[in-house]
Amino acid sequence: MISKELTVLNRAGIHARPAAQIAMKASGYASDISFERDTMKINAKSIMGIITLGATYKTRILCICDGPDEDEAMKGMEELFASRFEEK
Repeated sequence: MISKELTVLNRAGIHARPAAQIAMKASGYASDISFERDTMKINAKSIMGIITLGATYKTRILCICDGPDEDEAMKGMEELFASRFEEK
């Protein structure tokens, strides 16, 4: 199991489109991927779960990957957050 804090860098925060991107990317890995914010923990493969985090610009989220491809999964999540979900 590995974990890393990720920061939402796009100004609009995580709304429906970024949530769908995260869930689609996360679903491509065999590992369990979850996000924690405050006291809430959600499955990163669930669009609705991601949206319920209410993550706005500069929100910090703990990403936890656990499974056979956890290193690749974490790298994928880091790249997605760093790309600002391809928004300007």
